[in-house]
This record gives sequence, C-alpha cells and structure tokens, in this order.
Amino acid sequence: MALSGLFLVVFLLQHFTINFSSVFGAKTFNSLSHFMGTNPLVQFVLQPVLIFGVIYHFVMGFVLELQNRSARHAKYGNYKGSANASWMSRNMILSGVVILSFLGLHFYDFWVPEISYKYIDVLPEDPNRYYEELVHKFHSPVRVGLYSLSFVFLALHLLHGFNSSFQSLGVNNKYSPALQKITRAFAVVIPLGFIFIALYHHLNAL
Repeated sequence: MALSGLFLVVFLLQHFTINFSSVFGAKTFNSLSHFMGTNPLVQFVLQPVLIFGVIYHFVMGFVLELQNRSARHAKYGNYKGSANASWMSRNMILSGVVILSFLGLHFYDFWVPEISYKYIDVLPEDPNRYYEELVHKFHSPVRVGLYSLSFVFLALHLLHGFNSSFQSLGVNNKYSPALQKITRAFAVVIPLGFIFIALYHHLNAL
C-alpha cells in the first residue's frame, strides 16, 4: 500500500505539472500532452504500469479494510475514534471510494476519448487539439463542481496517506518532522491547484 501510494503521488505531481501549464496558454500544454500521448514508452510501458498501480492500490485498500474489520471479533463497548485517530485516518476507505468514482469520470472524460481518437476512429493526429479538449470539459458547472469535490476528498486522503506511507516504510529519523510538513503541504497545495485549474478554465469560458 505504501509503495503503490508513493508511486501514485509521483504520477499525481507529474499530471498536475502538465495540467497547470494550461493556465499559461495552449502552446506548452499542447506540446507536453502531445509528447505524452504519442511517446511509445509512455503509452505502452508507463501507462499500463500506472493503470495497474491504481487498481492495485485501491484493491489492497479494500482488502486491508476487510482484514481490519475481521480481526476485530467484537465491537468496542465505548469507542471514541476521534480521541485516537483523525477523521482522515478513520475514513480512508470513504475518501478512496470518492477518488475511485472520480477516476471513473476522469477516464470517461479524457482517456476513453483519447483511445477512441487514436485506435478506434483512427483520426489524423493533431498536436494542437489537447488544449481545446481540456477547456471544453470545464464548460459545465456540474462537472467543475464534481471535480472540485473530488479533489477535496483527495486532499483528505493525502493528508493521512502520504505521510503514513513513509511511516509504513519505517522512515523515522530527525527528518521526519520536516517530511511531515512537506507531505501536508503537498496534500493541500496539489488538490487546490487542480481545483484552481478547473475553475480558471470554467470562468474563462463564460
């Protein structure tokens, strides 16, 4: 869980970097997206690894949740979860389900049309199409609202999960307090950045 989570954090940062470039105009975003969309290493090696990583992380999350529940043979007589653990840590499965639902929407919005464009309809490659496709998806206030809500849950998931990944790997030294601050900053800044991207393109389209 820890290793797959850290792998997905690296992807998240890369994905955010490319998407955030769209705020500065179409040229850079189109160039980066075209490279990612046509590079054989990305398409046929890294993309399958990423999809496997996503599936593995979420399946293991459900498996661990079931194992934790089955290990508790009797309910607590008086359980106050907030006294021992944060809301985020006690509801990782909830935030995970919301994120998984969002990924389904995100795949429907971008990955499925991309696969259809290249391998089903087999349309001629247009290196300048990516920006307009991105902006078009954020015309709808409903979609922008769903995206924003999903990234709030992503922040909650990361606030516990990112730092806990290092603890699970046994990282406990003098750098741990600084690492905890970095992971918390990442958990807030990156999801807010994604929300900003969605709102920016939505408001610019009005």
